Order: sequence, then structure tokens, then C-alpha cells
Amino acid sequence: MQFPVYLVVGGTSVHPHVLFDVLAYGSGLWLLTRRRADHHDILDTRTRWIVSAAAVIGGWIGSHLLFAVEDLATLRLVSADPIRALEGKTIIGGLIGGLAAVEFVKRRLGVTRATGDLLVVPLLAGIAIGRIGCFLTGLDDGTSGIATSLPWGVDFGDGISRHPTQLYEIAFLLMLTLVVARVTARPHQLGDAFKVFLLGYLSFRFLVDFLKPAMRVGGVSVLQWTCVAIIAYYAPHLPRLLGEVRQAELTNGSRS
Repeated sequence: MQFPVYLVVGGTSVHPHVLFDVLAYGSGLWLLTRRRADHHDILDTRTRWIVSAAAVIGGWIGSHLLFAVEDLATLRLVSADPIRALEGKTIIGGLIGGLAAVEFVKRRLGVTRATGDLLVVPLLAGIAIGRIGCFLTGLDDGTSGIATSLPWGVDFGDGISRHPTQLYEIAFLLMLTLVVARVTARPHQLGDAFKVFLLGYLSFRFLVDFLKPAMRVGGVSVLQWTCVAIIAYYAPHLPRLLGEVRQAELTNGSRS
């Protein structure tokens, strides 16, 4: 396989990142619409789309800003070439930026209840689909792992067998989807699905990023420090959420 793996759509060769980014956003929007129709949304239609727009805009800003901070070489380009400096993006920054924007808009609208549960499935699907594009892009994407001698290592074109961290993430997202589904099938507090998703994903990213090349401060990267900060912010909820996950697993095990 030669990376990037260009895909032919309608007779046109399309870069995998472009194609799967479009599919990720499109599927996320479609799933959000379907879930609003199938589940009771605590927000009216106008407010839901205002909040969703805030999430998209905040996510875009956060994803590019955190990437720039994480890559100090890129950060130094900001004054000289701000457009180039903001070309890269990171999902962690997108989640944090989206969350901050949503909370800001909710305060302005007077919304006090948790509203993120409806977004969990669209986010899980969107991130997983996007990671397919990351994998097919190869080294140019910057998400591939460090060298490994494991049999499932992938040569992305530089002659080095590397951890396919994009595939690890897709597999984890599938497992996290099952966990969220089991938790939400039982009585739970509003907002718990989003908290389980966010804490689960950030915990995974903290661990898997040890398998990625990065400049580290105190043994961990800027992205990992960011994960730690958000996990610490939600730490008061952890005992209750872990109890819900454990109870869901026990319930599912007793039924099987």
C-alpha cells in the first residue's frame, strides 16, 4: 500500500483526509438529526442548532490553537505566517474548544441543564471515520506512531514499521460506544453519557500518545498534559461514573 491512499470518487482522485473529513462531518450531522427524532431532546430545535453551531465553531478554533501550542515550531510561525501555523489540528483541542463554546452560549441563553448526551454518538462516529482518513494519509498526517517490531506494525512509506495508532483509536472508539450504550441503558444522570465519553477518550489519548513522536515536558506531551487537566476537572464525577460503568457491566454479564 502506498501512502497517501488516494480514493477515486466519481472519476476524481480525492485525498483520503478530504474525503473522510467530509464523511465524518456529514455522518455526525445526520446522526444528530436522527437522534433528535428518536430521542427526546431537552432543547428546542432553534436552541439545539445554536448550541451545535457553537460546538463546531469552538471546536474548529480549539483544534487549531492547541495544535499550534503543541508544536512549538509551528507556534513560532504565528507572527510570520499565521495561516500556515494554523493548518494543523487536533481532536483534543476540538473537544475542549467545542465544550467551552457550548458552555458560553448556554449561559447566554440561560440553559442550565446538561446538553451533551445527544452529541456522543455523532462524536464517536465522526472521530472514528475521520481516523480512517488519518490512517490512509500516512506520515503526512502526523498521527502515526513510533517504530515497533510488533507484527501489525505498518510501514507508512519511510521504511519504518510503526504503531498504527489511528487503528488503535478506531478500535477503542468502538469499545467506548458499547460502554456508553450500556451506561445509558440504565438510570443515569443527565450529562453522564457525555462525561463517560469525554473521560474515556481523554484517558485513552493520554495513554496512546506515549506511542506517538512528540516533544515532551516532564515526560509527557502538551496534548497529554491537556488530557490530564480536563480529567482532573471532571475528577469529582469519576467515582459515580465508574460505578455506573461497573454496574452496567455486571447487569450485562448477568443477562448473557
